Amino acid sequence: MMKAVVFEKFGEPAEVLTVRDVPIPEPGRGQVRVRMIASPINPSDLLVTRGLYGVLPKLPATPGFEGVGVVDRIGPGLNPLGRIVLGKRVVVINSKGGNWAEYAVISARHARPFPDDLPDEQVASAFVNPATVLAMIRHVLRVPAGAWLLQSAAGSNLGRMVIKLGRHDGFKTLNVVRRREAIDELKALGADAVISSSDGPIPDQVRRVVGEAGVKYAIDPVGGDTGTGLFESLTADGRLLLYGTLTGEPVCINSRHMIAGRIRAEGFWLGHWMARQNIPTSLKLFREIASLIRAGVLATEPGPQFSLDAISDAVREAEVVGRRGKVLLKITGN
Repeated sequence: MMKAVVFEKFGEPAEVLTVRDVPIPEPGRGQVRVRMIASPINPSDLLVTRGLYGVLPKLPATPGFEGVGVVDRIGPGLNPLGRIVLGKRVVVINSKGGNWAEYAVISARHARPFPDDLPDEQVASAFVNPATVLAMIRHVLRVPAGAWLLQSAAGSNLGRMVIKLGRHDGFKTLNVVRRREAIDELKALGADAVISSSDGPIPDQVRRVVGEAGVKYAIDPVGGDTGTGLFESLTADGRLLLYGTLTGEPVCINSRHMIAGRIRAEGFWLGHWMARQNIPTSLKLFREIASLIRAGVLATEPGPQFSLDAISDAVREAEVVGRRGKVLLKITGN
C-alpha cells in the first residue's frame, strides 16, 4: 500500500482533499512506475480539484500533473526504452494527474531523464511553467528581439519567468499586475514596464507606454476584463494567446476590431501543443529548459515544502495572495 492524496467530489481543495492508503499501482504495456520525490502545487491542479479545468478525471482521483521521481519498474514491451529510464531520476509528466502520491504510473514517453546537476526542487517544476513559456514565446508567437510582449498575471511564477526570458532573448515585457506593491518588485526583476489593472483601463495604460498603435504580442491566463483589456491593446496583425481562465469569466472580443485589424485571439494548451511535436523537437525543448534553468532564466523560485499528510495546509498556502515561490509537496527522499 502507499499514501496518496485523493478527492471523491469536486470542491474547495482544502476541504475535499484527503490522504489515504491505496494499492501501489503496476505499470501496463508502454508504461513505467515512478517512486515520487516531489510534486508542485500548480493552479491547474487546484482547478481540477474544483471541477473547473478543461479536462476532468473520473472520481475518485489524485491530482498532480508534474513532478520528479525515480523509475522503479517498467511495464511489458519496453525493453530498449526501459533500460534507458529504469533507475533514473525523471521529470514525471502526468497528463491525467496522479503525482500527489508515493508512486505514479505514466507513459514511458512522458518520463524524461534530467541532468543530475539540477536539484529535485527545480526538476519537479521543470515542465508546466518552463515549457509553457518557451512554447508560447519562442515557438508559437516567435517574439523577436526588440518587440513588446504584453502579459497579465505578471507576478506569478510563470510571469516572472517571462520577464527573465525577455531579458535573456532581448524582447521587452509590459506587465499587468493587480497589486501596485508588485510594480517595483517586477521592475527590479528586469521588467521593462509594469502597470496595475487597478489604475484604469488596460488599453489606455498600454498605449501610454508603447504608443497609440498598441502591442503585437500578448499572453493572458486570467480571462474576464483583464483578457479583454489585453485584446483591446493589440495593434494591427496582433496576436493574443489565452492560456488560462483564472477568473472563470469569458474574454469579450470586438469582432469588428478583430476583422478590420486582422487580429487573432487563440487558445493555448501545453498538452495539445506537445502532442503535435515530434521527438526531436520535444528533446530540444527539454534541453533548452535545462540550460535556461541553470542560467536562472526558467528557474522556479522555491516556496514552502509540505508532506502529503499536510495537504490541506499546502493548498491553502499555494493560494495566499502575493505569496512568492512555488509550494512543493515533498513525498519521498531521492
